[in-house]
Amino acid sequence: MSGLAVRAAASVRSPQGRAPEGIPAALDYFRDLLTPFGEKPDEELLSRGPHVHHRDLVDLLVADEGVGRSRPELAIVAHALPDVVPFTAVAPHLTEQLGGRAVNFAIGQQGLAAPFTALRIASAYHRSGRAAEVVIAVLEQTTLPTPFPLPLPRETSVTDSAAALVLGASRGEGLGFVRAHAAGSAAAALGPELGEDGTLLVLGPWVTQDVPDHGAVHRVAPGSYCTSLWLELADHWQEWQRDFRRVVLCDTDPRSGRSHVALFAATGG
Repeated sequence: MSGLAVRAAASVRSPQGRAPEGIPAALDYFRDLLTPFGEKPDEELLSRGPHVHHRDLVDLLVADEGVGRSRPELAIVAHALPDVVPFTAVAPHLTEQLGGRAVNFAIGQQGLAAPFTALRIASAYHRSGRAAEVVIAVLEQTTLPTPFPLPLPRETSVTDSAAALVLGASRGEGLGFVRAHAAGSAAAALGPELGEDGTLLVLGPWVTQDVPDHGAVHRVAPGSYCTSLWLELADHWQEWQRDFRRVVLCDTDPRSGRSHVALFAATGG
């Protein structure tokens, strides 16, 4: 069986929010969660956020024709930050929008590693014959009960965003997923992937270390924690598969310091 290739993709940036709802109940939950760590929720911060729920982001992604017509056997939601309202199950909602037959789950609490993990799981499902088509939705909302839990400079703005990838068996020319892995630095993670002609290196905004010298480099502007690479892939995958033989995505989690890499390669016509 051939590997997974990108068939469609969609991106969402800074969507319209909604009026705050369920704040008292959410505050009770956040108090219980944060008090053991000597913190307390900031009601004003929580109230003035955009209030773009994960479900809102999924609905906007599915509104894209390429994503909306997918009928996957596997649907994965990946996120680094929690939803506005705790205890919401968004992966089943995504599945319901896409035919209702997919095995579905979410991957969280891995920082920006979550989408890379999702790709590895999707590839394993596909190789085993359990999923001919997969949808991965990478979600990020920024309405939080405490200041953004990252070592962010004060001038850094992080916005609500989301990206979706529809992956299936290669059909002629395309951009196929090859592998994903991690290492203690960007240079170490990128070492095995660079050096071949026709390779585009896509660096996320959190890559601040020196990386191996490379010709074609696309640097992603700041604006997200975990969605940045996937927003760019969703926007540019068709031109990248035309112009390059290989595409290497890399970003470094600012909390753990570990760098994550995903390799895609153009498939033959």
